[in-house]
Amino acid sequence: MELSGTRIIAADRATVWAHLNDPETLRAAIPGCKSLEGSPDEGFVASVTQKIGPVKATFKGKVTLTDINAPESYRIVGEGNGGIAGFAKGDAVVTLREVPEGTELTYEATAALGGKLAQLGSRLVGGVAKRLAGQFFDAFQAHIENGPDDATEGA
Repeated sequence: MELSGTRIIAADRATVWAHLNDPETLRAAIPGCKSLEGSPDEGFVASVTQKIGPVKATFKGKVTLTDINAPESYRIVGEGNGGIAGFAKGDAVVTLREVPEGTELTYEATAALGGKLAQLGSRLVGGVAKRLAGQFFDAFQAHIENGPDDATEGA
């Protein structure tokens, strides 16, 4: 499964980069995030609860950052296990570019699923993945542009 998108965030590139590497911002923006700990240097460990169709699971996983070209781009590589629900793994390249309105954030992601999640079908899972990506970037953008309190209102 592949996902991609672009957002214009009304902040300078250094600010957006700092938030992309901040556990507090990420924890607030990730839909269903129960915990997120770690650092950009050592990676993050997360626990996220999601419902995808009839399957609800808590995924525990690890995310690492590679190919870091601060403050322009990096690759996020992660995988999570949801027990009987299955597993998810994938990666995304995130690129920041200065534009007159602030910073253009572009992402291109690929994901693979196994177990019960894979049995749900790509159309259902793809729709949920697009919705979750939209929720993440809405909350991420609100956190940067309006402050932390507005980021959690839509999550």
